Amino acid sequence: MKVILLEDVKSLGKKDDIVEVKEGYARNFLFTKNLGVPADSKNLNDVKLRKARDEKIAAEKLADAKELAEKLEKNSLTCKVKAGKDGKVFGSVSSKEIVAEMKKQNGIDIDKKKLVLDEPIKKLGTYKINVKLHPEVTAYLNVEVVSEE
Repeated sequence: MKVILLEDVKSLGKKDDIVEVKEGYARNFLFTKNLGVPADSKNLNDVKLRKARDEKIAAEKLADAKELAEKLEKNSLTCKVKAGKDGKVFGSVSSKEIVAEMKKQNGIDIDKKKLVLDEPIKKLGTYKINVKLHPEVTAYLNVEVVSEE
C-alpha cells in the first residue's frame, strides 16, 4: 500500500515522502497516529500544491535576504564608545549594540544572532562584520568604532 507521510517517521521516510508499506502497518499505526494518509489522487495533489507553496515561500525569503544584503553593504555604521587614550575600548562592542545602532542610524532591523563576530570588538577602528541572512546569502557590514568625546 502506498502512503504519503505527514511527518518524519524513523526508518521509513521524511515528511511528504511516498512510501510502500504493508496494509496493516498503514491502517494500525500510520493512519491512527496521523503520521500518514493513503496515496490517492486527492492527497497526491495536496502534497504537490504544498510543495509548490513551500518553494514559492523559500524563493521569496531568498529574494528578501538578497535585497537586505544590498542595503547592508551600501550602508556603514558608526558606533561611539568610551575609550582610553591608547585606543582600547572600555568593555566591548557586542552584536546587541551593533544591531541597536543599525536600527537607530539606518532604520534597518536585523536579528543579533545573524551577526557573526569572531571575537568581541575591543579596539577603535573599522571592522567588516559578516551577517548571515540566509544559508545562501552572507552580507558584510562596515562598522566604524570611534571614541566618544
